[in-house]
Amino acid sequence: MMFDGIDLLAVLAAAVASFAAGAVWYGLLGKVWMRAPRLDKAAIRPRPLLFIGSFVCQLVMALIFAGIIYHAGPMTVANGVLSAVLVWTGFLATTLIVNHRFQGASWGLTLIDGGHWLAVLIVQGVVLGLMG
Repeated sequence: MMFDGIDLLAVLAAAVASFAAGAVWYGLLGKVWMRAPRLDKAAIRPRPLLFIGSFVCQLVMALIFAGIIYHAGPMTVANGVLSAVLVWTGFLATTLIVNHRFQGASWGLTLIDGGHWLAVLIVQGVVLGLMG
C-alpha cells in the first residue's frame, strides 16, 4: 500500500485525525470564532458538502505533507512535527495573516484559524511519523 515511499493508509489516518482535531478545535472555540468574523448560526448551518469538501482538502494536504516529510528525511514523529512547524510558519501563517489583513479580519480570527492549521499539521505530522 505504498506509493513512491508514502504509506497511503497513513495518509488516510492523518486526514481523519486532523479532521477530528479541527472538529474539537472549533467545537471548543466555536462561539469566539463566530464572533470574530461576525457570523450568525444561520450563516454557517451544517451542510454535508461543506464537510465532504473539507475532508477531501485534508486528504490532499496529508498526501502532499507526507511527500514533504518523506523528502526531508526519515518518516519519524520528530521530522513530522518539525516539518509541520516549518510549513505552517512559511506558508500557512504568512498566507493567513496577509489574507486576513486585507479582508479586515480581526487578529482574534487570525489566531484561531492559524492555531487550527498549526494543530492540523502537527496532528498529521505525528500520525504520519508514527505510521511511517
